[in-house]
Amino acid sequence: MRVSHLMLVTLRDDPAEAEVISHKLLLRAGYIRRVTIGIYAYLPLLWRVLKKISSCVREEMTSAGAIELLMPQLQPADIWQLSKRWAGYTQGEGIMFNLKDRQGRELALGPTHEEVVTNLVDNLIKSYRQLPCTLYQIQTKFRDEIRPRFGLMRSREFVMKDAYSFHSSEIDLKVSYDRMDLGYRNIFRRCGLNVVAVEADSGSIGGAASQEFMVTAEAGEDLILISEDKSYAANQERAISLPKIAFISENRGCQYLSTPKQTSIDQLCQAHGLHSSQIVKVLLMLARFSNCTPIPILVSLRGDQNLNEVKLISAVKSHVSSKVGTLLEITPITPEGAINQGVNNIPFGYLGPQLDDKVLLGAKDWQKRFLRFVDPTAAALTYFVCGANIDNKHLIGASWGDLFILPSQVDLRAAQANDQCIHNPIYTLTENRGIEVGHIFRLGHKYSIALNANYTNEIGNQEPFWMGCYGIGISRLSQAAVEQHHDQKGICWPLSIAPFEVIIVIVSIQDEIQRTLGEALYSIMKAARVDVLIDDRQDRAGVKFKDADLIGIPWQIVIGRGAINNQIELVERITSRSEQLDAGYLVKYFLQYLERTHNIFLGD
Repeated sequence: MRVSHLMLVTLRDDPAEAEVISHKLLLRAGYIRRVTIGIYAYLPLLWRVLKKISSCVREEMTSAGAIELLMPQLQPADIWQLSKRWAGYTQGEGIMFNLKDRQGRELALGPTHEEVVTNLVDNLIKSYRQLPCTLYQIQTKFRDEIRPRFGLMRSREFVMKDAYSFHSSEIDLKVSYDRMDLGYRNIFRRCGLNVVAVEADSGSIGGAASQEFMVTAEAGEDLILISEDKSYAANQERAISLPKIAFISENRGCQYLSTPKQTSIDQLCQAHGLHSSQIVKVLLMLARFSNCTPIPILVSLRGDQNLNEVKLISAVKSHVSSKVGTLLEITPITPEGAINQGVNNIPFGYLGPQLDDKVLLGAKDWQKRFLRFVDPTAAALTYFVCGANIDNKHLIGASWGDLFILPSQVDLRAAQANDQCIHNPIYTLTENRGIEVGHIFRLGHKYSIALNANYTNEIGNQEPFWMGCYGIGISRLSQAAVEQHHDQKGICWPLSIAPFEVIIVIVSIQDEIQRTLGEALYSIMKAARVDVLIDDRQDRAGVKFKDADLIGIPWQIVIGRGAINNQIELVERITSRSEQLDAGYLVKYFLQYLERTHNIFLGD
């Protein structure tokens, strides 16, 4: 490929729309261009990267026994309604683009394909003899993100590989899950990424267990906690730990404490010499459902702990009747929201776990009772400080009993850095940021039962399929690679996914000797199937060198004044190490290097 044919337009300054370095570099280096908020065009350079990543994925999926197909992006609402995900995806999170066709039928642009593939396999596979079966596709997905940002990391249209496996037993599902786990590790290694596998919450996809693959990077949106001995890693949403031991409070008898304008934990501790672990804090939340009025929630936590919202969602789902329908969202109750609802007597900043349900009597369309939870760390406090439910007052020496009735105990705390590890308390958890590039799930029967998808077993009975699903964000992975591989000059692509393996830079295209040697090397390398780019532009040498560094092709062959003696300069992009070589020797040297490197990436 020639740069003059590549439609390469680079930028010298960081675009205002970009926040993280990988987004800035992909824009500056001419890999992507924004069409509108959260939607990008993949320009020729990035499209080559995506094709190389996809090729690697296809090889590993084939090794894992998966078969490629392509499913429709438009999906009918009725199968999503069978799985009870339609309301959550369209009304709750609201991340699914949905529309009606001219006959009034509801459709969606698929963010994922569990329902479609389950329905498809139910129609195609009838007997246990046809199992196991694993299908996968690489195609565009859609999510109506509330806040698209960071370029391809959180966009509204993206390229994804999603695979789905179907089994006759849970044991067979686990075998497939483990095989995919290994395949994913191979994919990320071959793509040159440093990835951590972590336990994860299954979220709206569901299932008994799941695991995320995180590219460690400062720009990561996810917080991952890793034990010091590296034997445990989990997304904070799923992480477990031993909480720090609370400071002991003396029994002074329950009495009022004057706390004017002390509405935060920090203010309370500083004014009265308390430790946050001696305090019970109260959070008011509101759960909205598809089939009932919103339910107010009162959560009691120890003051030094934070709420894990994923755990709260699970707790709410397990404590309400199925008649309430789909849980759409849980949001904090604000003073403004309470007043708008007609609830004017909640003393925000001074809340205690004994807050009476009577404060809800004036609510226009909320239920009139709190759903109450207490985290075990708060329930374990013998004596504690809490809000008195009176402005400017707290209670000291409070204890669980008649006044402070102990609600349902549910683990709601978020694990934190420096917490002790459950598997071995001599180790603590450390904190890292991560970019999720892959997620695998053991779905079990969730979709097969919901969609009545069955096969005939060995004795002629109908059984629901055991299922797994396995996703990789192809376009997100490409940007995550840039986040891990760059320097002050630009991108430093790993060889296996670089748009080209080598770029030939002709210092002076007007110099016939330089141009002739460059064209000769270009032809030889193309014939040898080297992925080569030649910069044949009329631009100044400085422009070419800056662009070569910016776009990040792993090797540069510089043809300058030494061409008269058949000498070239070979530069390794990532180290800037250079070597003067005879042009004839270069080809043999470089081809041997590429062969060795490809064997390493393939694991030979």
